[in-house]
Amino acid sequence: MDRAAIEEKLAGLDGKGYKAYRALAGTYRFPRFTLYIDHVQADPFARPSRLRARVGQDLAGFPTELTSSHVRRVAAEDFIARAFNQAVTTVVKGHRGTGKSGFIGIDSGGQEILERTAAVITSEYAELRFAAGLPADGRRCAGNEASAMLLDEVPRLIEAALYFADLDRSALRLHVDAADDQEHMRSHMGEMGLVAFIADGSVLPRESGISDRPLSGDSLITFASPPELSVKLELPHQGRVAGMGIPEGVTLVVGGGYHGKSTLLRALERGVYAHIPGDGRELVATRGDAVKIRSEDGRRVEKVNISPFIANLPFGVGTDSFSTENASGSTSQATNIVEALEVGSRLLLIDEDTSATNFMIRDELMQQLIPAEKEPITPLIDQVRNLYLEHGVSTILVMGGSGDYFETADTIIAMDEYRPRVVTGQAREIAARWRDRRLQQGAGGFGPIQRRTPLAPGIDPFRGGREKIAAKGLGTVLFGRYAVDLTQVEQLVDESQTRAIGALVAYALKQGFIDGEATISEMIDRVLANVAGDGLEAALGLPGQDYALPRRYELAAMLNRLRSFQVKPDVAS
Repeated sequence: MDRAAIEEKLAGLDGKGYKAYRALAGTYRFPRFTLYIDHVQADPFARPSRLRARVGQDLAGFPTELTSSHVRRVAAEDFIARAFNQAVTTVVKGHRGTGKSGFIGIDSGGQEILERTAAVITSEYAELRFAAGLPADGRRCAGNEASAMLLDEVPRLIEAALYFADLDRSALRLHVDAADDQEHMRSHMGEMGLVAFIADGSVLPRESGISDRPLSGDSLITFASPPELSVKLELPHQGRVAGMGIPEGVTLVVGGGYHGKSTLLRALERGVYAHIPGDGRELVATRGDAVKIRSEDGRRVEKVNISPFIANLPFGVGTDSFSTENASGSTSQATNIVEALEVGSRLLLIDEDTSATNFMIRDELMQQLIPAEKEPITPLIDQVRNLYLEHGVSTILVMGGSGDYFETADTIIAMDEYRPRVVTGQAREIAARWRDRRLQQGAGGFGPIQRRTPLAPGIDPFRGGREKIAAKGLGTVLFGRYAVDLTQVEQLVDESQTRAIGALVAYALKQGFIDGEATISEMIDRVLANVAGDGLEAALGLPGQDYALPRRYELAAMLNRLRSFQVKPDVAS
């Protein structure tokens, strides 16, 4: 069918019941693109209809250098989705009737560049997937309004986003190069013995507590590396860049309240993702296996070996295969560490503000009052060094309330009015002068890292005979009969990631990856290998919802918080 066919259909639908719009489903060839109407909403108040627009590369003209690697292709796709979204603000009339009438939108994301199903660029074509609310008068088709949307607005949006010649080509190349540079930093910092890098001039503070945009104005202090940690990285596009390199080992970030400690850590949390130009964190890079750890009262735990941190619970409760429906602050934080290590994390990010105090430290006075045999917790201070020595796991800790960590840390950075200073020597001198009689715990070391095996009966995406998987905001996955709480999984940055997590778990089940033999880490390896080979859309299917690729750590976090999750006993390694 061609453009005339859709025009004729729309003329005939005007005034009919809304479900008559279903006749629009199909493929329509316009002179310069192909429009696919994959799913038509049943009601003006329902989820908008799903459409795709495809342009052959003979017309789209995207040069191969923009898609010469996976990172560059993802960034180019991200750019065209944002170009479409920007064009919506000027092209689309907006509300055209009842419900979602007149809406046109695309999943274009926030400050991070993520792999999405919203846009695809291949050697053969460029394609955008978007949503449109077909116009209604009450619950009747508004055919004339729909014609204006589909035959005027949609072609103009496609012209603004799917043709290389019509894009801001300098901005596109900058976008792609920025992602390329950050991936280069992340993949090469290990050669320099670093776990993170923050370029001089970076803008770490955000606009507000509800905005992830960079702070601006006279009060802004841009980042400047202390001389002792200053390093230079050679990047493919920006050339030589200077900044602060955080070395492997145990790093302590100290300082007074409101001086930028947590702001620094939050930038490092997000440094596992590439950021758009102008974000201020384009040259902040953290190892991709970094996981933010916090306490999480009330979460479920399924057979996790938390004995390196907690043992000898009252009434003989064991902790080498610990389970609970309602974890405490300390047991949840211990669990979160062990689960992160289980799926490959070798960099932990911890802020005392979101930690259980008794998990972080037990000082000399408390040790004297409560004898060791009555205290089941081995605090992190006594295991953080063992983690590095035994397993190569580095830790970055924000700590403003306890100097006991001075002796444990390899590097100590003080934040002073958002400016970092290295105070390692000074802190150690203070520790030597005021050495207390606190007893070291954890003498037996950390021990092996667990490997659990998930069981299929505990993973059921069905409710009432139908598959039920959805995201409810950024922090909740609806999966079968359960709402999985991810509000405290702090490196989730996009609702489309949350939506994809549930879908990927169901995909693993359908593919037989949860077979009672593969460990959690091995199962996730298989899922992500398929996604890398075939694409996110091949795993999750189209037409469908908007998805963005999550990391393996957030995928594991969803499984571990599913109330019905079951595993075989631990296999240590």
